[in-house]
Amino acid sequence: MKTTLIPVFFDPGRDHNFDKHLEILKDLLKGEANFIEPHPLGSKLPDGDAVIFPQMLGEAFHKIKELQNISLPIMVVTSEFGTVNMWDWELVNYLKLNGISTICPPNLEETKMVCRALAIKKLLSQSKFVIYQDDPAGPTSQQSDIFKRFYWLEKEASDKMFDKYGVTIEQRSFKDLGRRAAAIPDNEALKRIDNWKSRNKSIQGKPLLSAMKLYMEIKNDYRKEDNILGMGLNCLNESGSCDTTPCLAWNLLYEEEKLVWGCEADTMVILTGILADKVLQVPFFMTNLYPFIMGQAALAHERIPHFPEVDEPENHILAAHCGYFGLLPEVFSDSWHLRKRVLAMVDENATMIDATMPVGPITLVKFQPFLEKISISEAELTGYIQYENSDCLNGGIIKVKDGQRFVENVVSHHYILLEGHRKSDFKLISDIFGYELETI
Repeated sequence: MKTTLIPVFFDPGRDHNFDKHLEILKDLLKGEANFIEPHPLGSKLPDGDAVIFPQMLGEAFHKIKELQNISLPIMVVTSEFGTVNMWDWELVNYLKLNGISTICPPNLEETKMVCRALAIKKLLSQSKFVIYQDDPAGPTSQQSDIFKRFYWLEKEASDKMFDKYGVTIEQRSFKDLGRRAAAIPDNEALKRIDNWKSRNKSIQGKPLLSAMKLYMEIKNDYRKEDNILGMGLNCLNESGSCDTTPCLAWNLLYEEEKLVWGCEADTMVILTGILADKVLQVPFFMTNLYPFIMGQAALAHERIPHFPEVDEPENHILAAHCGYFGLLPEVFSDSWHLRKRVLAMVDENATMIDATMPVGPITLVKFQPFLEKISISEAELTGYIQYENSDCLNGGIIKVKDGQRFVENVVSHHYILLEGHRKSDFKLISDIFGYELETI
C-alpha cells in the first residue's frame, strides 16, 4: 500500500520551481507515494493521507490561519534530495510557534519512512489482529492471578485500538486451533519438515512434528483472509489447549509472510511491532525485562542464583523470555536453534527458540495504555549470560542510562527490543500516529 499525498502551493505562487520540485519528489518517492493534483493553500482539499509542500515561500508568514485549518499531517520536503531545505527552518519554527506542527525529514530514507507510516496508519484501519485464546484469566488457566493484571487482556485495550486506529481485535478459540493442528496427518507435517532449510538447527521427533503442525494450521487461517496484520496466541496462560507452543510458527510466518506476532497474545506488543517492522523496517522482537536492582523478585522468577558481574549493576537489565533471550526470528539472528521447552507451565513436548543477535546499540519500546504515549529507552546490548538448570538458559545483558529512572517509569515487563538507537525515528512519526515519547 502506498500513501496518498496532496501537494499544496501558495496562491499566487505556483511557478516553475514548484513544478520542478514536485516532479523530483514523484520520482524519489515513486515506491512509497501517489501524488494527486496540486491544490492552492486555503482551498478545499480532497481525501488524502497528508499534505506535502514541495516549496515554501515567505507568504507562509502571512497564511497562518489557512495553515492552521489543514487537518492532515503537513510534510515539508523542499530540497531536490527529498529533504527539508535548511533555509526553511525559519518558517518551520515560526509555524511551530503558531501551533502548526510539520514533518521535516532530514534525509530521503526518513522521508520514505514517513510515507510508510502514513500508509500503515491507513492500513491499520482496514485490518485486524487475530488472537487465539478462550479464557485467559479463568480458573483453569495457568497463573490466572498474574494474567488478570495485564492491560492487553482488558476489553478497554481493544476498544482503545479500534477508537484510535480502527484496527479490530478478533478472538478465536485456542482449544479449537489445537485440535485442528493435532488432526493434521503426520506425513503432511513431515513433508514440510523435510523441505525446511533449518531443520538441522531444530530439536527433532515429536516436538518438531507438533510445532510444524501448529504452524501449518495458523498459516491456513492467515491465508484465508487478506486483512490480518498481526496474530497472537495465549500460549503460556492457556498451555493446556495444545501440546506445543507457537514459537516456530511465528518465526516461519514472519520469514514467509512478514506477519507480526505477539507473544502471550499481547496486542500492545503487536501494535508496537507493526511500527518497528512496517514503518521503521528494523530487526525487532519481544522479551521480558528483569532490572538488576529488582533483586530477588527478578532472580526468583528466573530461578537464577545471581545476576552477572558487571560495572554499574544498578544500570543493567537481564532480558529473558521463556528460558532464552526471546522469540527472535532466524532472519534477525547470528545464532538460532529451536530447542526443547524450558518453562514447566507448558507441555513437555513444547519448544522455544534459542537465538542471539549482534551486541551493540538497541532500543526498548512499547505503547502505553490509552495509546497516547510510547515508552522508549535507548540502551546497549553488551552480551549474554547462561545459567544451568534455570529459566534463563541464555539471556541478554542490557545497559541503560539510568536504571533507577527506568524502574520508576517502566510500563510493562514486556518490551519490544529493536536493533539500533531509534528514538529519532519514533519522534519523526509521532504526529502521524498521535503519541508522545516518554524516555525512560
